[in-house]
Amino acid sequence: MNNTNCFKDFIKYSSLNVLGMMGLSCYILADTFFVSKGLGINGLTALNLAIPIYSFIHGSGLMIGMGGGTKYSILKSQKDKGAANRTFTNAVILALGFAIAFFIIGIFFSEAIVEMLGADETVFHMSKTYLQVILLFAPMFILNNILLCFVRNDGAPQLSMTAMIVGSLSNIVLDYIFIFPFKMGIMGAVLATGLAPVISIFVLSPFFFKKKNCFHLKKCKISSKLIMTIFSSGLPSLITEVSSGIVIIIFNIIILRLQGNIGVAAYGVIANLSLVVMAIYTGVAQGIQPIISSNYGSGNHANVQGILRYAMTTILVISGIVYFCVFFGASQIANIFNSEHNALLQIIAVTGLKYYFTACLFAGFNIIMSVYFTSTEYALPAHIISILRGFVIIIPMAFLLSSIGDMIGVWCAFPATELLVCIIGFTLYLLHKTYIT
Repeated sequence: MNNTNCFKDFIKYSSLNVLGMMGLSCYILADTFFVSKGLGINGLTALNLAIPIYSFIHGSGLMIGMGGGTKYSILKSQKDKGAANRTFTNAVILALGFAIAFFIIGIFFSEAIVEMLGADETVFHMSKTYLQVILLFAPMFILNNILLCFVRNDGAPQLSMTAMIVGSLSNIVLDYIFIFPFKMGIMGAVLATGLAPVISIFVLSPFFFKKKNCFHLKKCKISSKLIMTIFSSGLPSLITEVSSGIVIIIFNIIILRLQGNIGVAAYGVIANLSLVVMAIYTGVAQGIQPIISSNYGSGNHANVQGILRYAMTTILVISGIVYFCVFFGASQIANIFNSEHNALLQIIAVTGLKYYFTACLFAGFNIIMSVYFTSTEYALPAHIISILRGFVIIIPMAFLLSSIGDMIGVWCAFPATELLVCIIGFTLYLLHKTYIT
């Protein structure tokens, strides 16, 4: 593959996946908007308390999809169809285990989880409803993520993008219908979100019915080694998503202490907008994964480095545009979700947006580097990056800075963490660059 084709593939895969991931992230943003209009501050608080569980479900599906898709793409480029099919089969088996676990948790443990997350009596019922229904739809979310990743790695990024966007648009339409004309409240919001992956899978189905797919379920033994390979390659994707949930949980606990339910509602606006921005970065990362893995599998290391450069340049441009829009449009953004025109919520959200989103560039760099390492079957640096930004640094940073600067400290914890991890990630890249070149 020459440099021109390499650039064309980067534009094709990344642009399609950015559009798809932006659409996918609208699952939650649409809920935030319609819940804010239909259920007010209590609805926003309930949504933000329950939404971290979505990150765990989405991250599990993404882990299996990205891990399995990476291995599949490498084996496919090496013409090993048997091993490629075994990879898909083992990925589905792993997904089944996660799906059953989430489903059981949804049936028996939803109430206990909501209590643990700190919901008071004013928002407890809404939080429990949202969380339980999301968990019961977990098998659909996980299956959808796996199929999207494998279809993308099978040379059909357009279809993958179409499925994500159609699913998301259906979520937005159903959100409006269920919350307003049908007056279903929080149940309507979560039901619309749960049906979105079902619709996405339906859009993907002709790819299989027309037998365009090169991957198939194959009768084979469960391979613990292959499952561990999928798990290892996809773990950074899981941690990236789960870290969003962990950050929301920790920040909710701190903000409840500092500003109560109104503070959590304001943070809900910031956190859900952040999910959209992180989805854009994840879209670029998912876009480069198939072409990096394919070039790596065929030994074309020069293109691997070229694709990485394109991705980093794209992240730089996107981050500049995002922060410009957030900084100068913070008041308007907060006002969109502040249906009750609460002055305190407006002040907290506007200030938070301006501080929180200084993390954009560093977070984008970290997400790209993590996928770069896993796409070249060199997962350890990716694990380090993901664990540091997801758990090791962000949690103590949040408690430390909030104790020093109250709410300003809370908002600064995220960018401070991403900056430190960015420095570490760049150091790891320099230390291990000879591995890929």
